Amino acid sequence: MTHLVDLVADLGEGFGAYTAGDDEALLDVLTSANIACGFHAGDPRTMDATVRSCARRGISPGAHPSFPDLVGFGRRAMELTADEVRTDVLYQIGALQAFAAAHGTRVNHVAPHGRLGNLVATRADYAAAVADAVAAVDPGLIVLAQDGELAEAARARGLPVGIVGIADRAYADDGNLVPRAQPGAVLHDAAEIAERTVRMVTEGVIDSVGGEAIPVECDTVLLHGDSPGAVAVARTVREQLLAAGVTIAPLPEVLDRKRGS
Repeated sequence: MTHLVDLVADLGEGFGAYTAGDDEALLDVLTSANIACGFHAGDPRTMDATVRSCARRGISPGAHPSFPDLVGFGRRAMELTADEVRTDVLYQIGALQAFAAAHGTRVNHVAPHGRLGNLVATRADYAAAVADAVAAVDPGLIVLAQDGELAEAARARGLPVGIVGIADRAYADDGNLVPRAQPGAVLHDAAEIAERTVRMVTEGVIDSVGGEAIPVECDTVLLHGDSPGAVAVARTVREQLLAAGVTIAPLPEVLDRKRGS
């Protein structure tokens, strides 16, 4: 059977006069986009422009909610209550939905960013808070997550789940990502990242830092847009997936095929 996968990256992560990454070049490669909603990056003008570009190119837009941490780019742990997480996520999804409606498109998924994204994989209270927020807004929204607490909480509420594979991040032997503060946590070699991605999509495994073959379900491949050479890496990954016979399609189409198989 032909393998089908979505390609997604984090976009709209500038703020005011500052930009991060070449979003327009990445949009030539992607089928979906995680769009910053103002808490770790992004502002009304950036969100508007990013959603407009996605709508024009037929890219599936998603909300990328974060801890309220502009200074730390959403990568610092914050001792929020579960209800604060729930309401912060509600707020951010709603903001992006307004821009999507203004440009004749809709938000299709929700993908927690940064430290929040890491914690919802292991903290049941935060995972439940995010899942509750998504279910309250639109139970048709796809929750993007790694295997873990958030994926389980979303499924328990009947929400569609898309499992994320991250080929440019090192995996520990337990299947979790190696923390960014550790050496070698982020990979930069385009050929190595592309090879890992093809294996992840076609074989369902990725090698851990300890040499273990870790099982990885992968509905969408996350390409980081703010690292050096990000566009070249993204293009190489897309080219190698296509060369391996993989079909690249927006996330809703990938999950529709998965449900029908």
